[in-house]
Amino acid sequence: MNKSTNKTMGLLEWSLLIALSILWGASFFFAKVAVVELPPLTLVFCRVGLAAAVLLILVKFSAHQMPNDRKTWFSFFTMGFLNNLLPFSLIFWGQTHIASGLASILNATTPLFTVVLAHLLTADEKMTGNRLSGVLLGLLGVSVMLGPTVFAGFQLNLIAQFAVLAAACSYAFAGIYGRRFRAQPPLITAAGQVSATTLMMLPLIIIVDHPWTLSAPSSATIGSVIALALLCTALAYLIYFRLLASAGATNLLLVTFLIPVSAILLGSVFIGERLLANQFGGMMLIGLGLAAIDGRVFKWLASIRQSP
Repeated sequence: MNKSTNKTMGLLEWSLLIALSILWGASFFFAKVAVVELPPLTLVFCRVGLAAAVLLILVKFSAHQMPNDRKTWFSFFTMGFLNNLLPFSLIFWGQTHIASGLASILNATTPLFTVVLAHLLTADEKMTGNRLSGVLLGLLGVSVMLGPTVFAGFQLNLIAQFAVLAAACSYAFAGIYGRRFRAQPPLITAAGQVSATTLMMLPLIIIVDHPWTLSAPSSATIGSVIALALLCTALAYLIYFRLLASAGATNLLLVTFLIPVSAILLGSVFIGERLLANQFGGMMLIGLGLAAIDGRVFKWLASIRQSP
């Protein structure tokens, strides 16, 4: 997104980008499995709690130390709310009513929200022609995916789709707010935000879910929670911040194209999910919108036309 972040990606960066897309795509699959037995808020708590424990252990054995000033921790709590608590809760609840592949596609609208919010809230990331056309294409794609159900009155399926869109908007706010952590070591930022989220989630699950009344989860649910926490959160955040430093934010946006692929494949192969024709059509329009925002595809096509 930032002009200064257009960096060249080598084989290592591309490998990490693909790995990150698989991890985040798989998170929708693991969440779909786990929400069958665990309430959404409890699942969020387990995901961030286990991830926080692992990341804090890594901090302990690293050359870094967790900060102890109030200003930094206020930022961690704010980032944790925008980047974890709110979007995770909305997506997990949404997945109790819609397929994991559909949730991943709706989540792919995050850069569309980011472009609009960055134009309104920052001085150095203003709207361009490509970005505006990308946002319009993305909005058209969302409209195609929602379809006539928008006019069919109150339906949980529709509300669930809007919940995932709200989560994508929250991620966009987090992306803009997270600019303040540029000077912070990636491991510290990741550990700080998931630790803060864990502390915020604890009273919520006690009040809302009464976890002591829940039945013991199955091995499939336990395995999904562990995978969500260790692979899709702790490991994914380390890759994310590593890529942010080496490849830049603009290149990192490419992961948004790839996440739905693994989510749809896993949901289709293992739990028999199927997307409707309008959902595939909406995904294609959102993909075109993301391509317009990124700009590289159109530059590549233009260079082909100009070549002799």
